[in-house]
This record gives sequence, structure tokens and C-alpha cells, in this order.
Amino acid sequence: MIGDFDSIAGSKRSLHVQVAREIARKILSGELAQNSVIPSEIDLCDQFGVSRTALREAVKLLTSKGMLKSKPKVGTKVVERAYWNFLDSQLIEWMDGISDNDEFCCQFLGLRIAIEPEACALAARHATVEQRMQLSEIFEKMCDIAKADVFDQAKWTSVDTQFHSLIFNATGNVFYLPFGNILTTMFANFIHHTSEDGSTCIEEHRKIYSAIMSGNSEKARAASAAHLLTVKDKYPA
Repeated sequence: MIGDFDSIAGSKRSLHVQVAREIARKILSGELAQNSVIPSEIDLCDQFGVSRTALREAVKLLTSKGMLKSKPKVGTKVVERAYWNFLDSQLIEWMDGISDNDEFCCQFLGLRIAIEPEACALAARHATVEQRMQLSEIFEKMCDIAKADVFDQAKWTSVDTQFHSLIFNATGNVFYLPFGNILTTMFANFIHHTSEDGSTCIEEHRKIYSAIMSGNSEKARAASAAHLLTVKDKYPA
């Protein structure tokens, strides 16, 4: 039966988060279709082996992410995909293994191309002394990893994620902050995926870094755009 769930009784994770994750993955995979009514509260409590309190907290969590909506005499329905909060870090984590990785990364790259060059330009103008010092430390680590005899992908993913996250945090614009804080998970997944062949694009990163450190916003914008277009070439048109 569509919508059947396995019991999570005894799970070490927070029960309502675990319930929310399992329901979300059914929604994300399409097993629970958009505009469909999910199983009743009694059925779900029985399937998951949890209390009504835990289930209701899970529904509240998914409602806050735009995935569910409860209506009197109707039940709890799956909201249309257009309203799901794909910028939510938990939602990104829950998508792991469900969506086609190439397609998802390509879509995320499209978003980065639209906003990241401007973020670099803003960082060049507004980064604080402390943030520039942090960027220098991170870039030095990137150089060490790039020139090592054996490429350590895990370390590269970590420092490259820090590099891009810090740039968004250094823009001085609060609307860019989510991309530096909330999207750390997606950056890590994306960078891991695009560096699987050992590619670091260290020279492209060097141009971005140098432009930001020198306060040249135009060069920072251009360097970021060029870097992202290089990454785009790795994906089929």
C-alpha cells in the first residue's frame, strides 16, 4: 500500500524528526503524490510506533517546510511542489539518494550562477578584516590540498565549502546569509560531486580570492562567473 511506513520505535534520533524525515522522503520520491491525503493520524501512529504528540510535531515540522497542509474534515494533504522550501537544510539532507544527483547539482549550479558572482563582488567591497583573514587561512589550506601528492577529497570538500560559505557571509547583505549558513549541506554535496575526478579548479579559486582580498568587485564578479561556467561544462547541456 502506498504510504506504508516502517516502525521507528527505539530510534535514537528525535522521534518527530525521524517521522518527518520518513514522510518527507515518501513525498520527495513521489510515493505520496502532490495534493494527495496522507494516511490518518491513527494509521501513522500505528505504522511508526509513536505517540500522537510525536506525529503531530512531525506534521508541524513538514508544514513549516511547505510540504504538508492540514484541513478540517479533509485531513493532511501533500502541498504542491512549487511551495516546498528547497532552501531548507533538513530538506536537502532528506533528498539524499532520491533525486538524480547530476540533475539536482545542475539545478543548484543554475542558482549559484545567478547569485554567486554578485556575492563575490559584494564580499570584495564589504568583507571585514577578520573575514579576509579567515579567507586567507582557508585558501592556504586549499592550496596545500591541491598540491598534495595524494588528493584528499574529504578535506577539499570541507575547505571549499568553507570558502564559498564565507563569501556569502561576507557580503554585508542579510539576504545572502542563508547561502552561507543554511546551504552548507548542499554546497558540500555539490563540491564532493564535482571534485570526484580530483579536480580542484585551484587557479579559478585563486582569482576569486585575489580579487576579494584586493577589494576589486568587478574582478571578483568576473572570476566567480568564469569559475562557475567551467563547472557547468562538466554537465551535459
